[in-house]
Amino acid sequence: MAETRWLDDDEMRAWQGFLAASALVNRRLDQQLKDDSGLSHAQYEILVRLARATDGELRMTELAHGLINSKSGLTYQVTQMEKAGLVRRRSCPSDVRGIFAVLTEAGRARLDEAAPGHVAAVRHALIDVLTPEQLGAVADGLGEVARRLREA
Repeated sequence: MAETRWLDDDEMRAWQGFLAASALVNRRLDQQLKDDSGLSHAQYEILVRLARATDGELRMTELAHGLINSKSGLTYQVTQMEKAGLVRRRSCPSDVRGIFAVLTEAGRARLDEAAPGHVAAVRHALIDVLTPEQLGAVADGLGEVARRLREA
């Protein structure tokens, strides 16, 4: 049986800093989006992904993978957004099981309205707090973590 490699002080400091910062940043951004545009952070990210996609649409499975969300979680969010008129669903003509999420004009307008305040909140909570060197280290380090976990 392998011996447990406990975290040393620097490793524990990094882990606890990550936990606290990620929870606080997510909470702050969720609240800002709800207050300013009535969107959850997940819904905002769905609108962003759809706006960037060709013809403003993505297969639900592709959208779930890109958002690192469960299919059921995505289905719930898209259902709420569909009720609000921000997205619609359409069947895939080449695969009876495939469903596309499609950005509506109302969804694009909501995104355009929400984006400036959200970007300002992201800057205030994270980007402008870090030096360029720290920002590069965070981007590189967390990018590597995400890459490895996606491969697993």
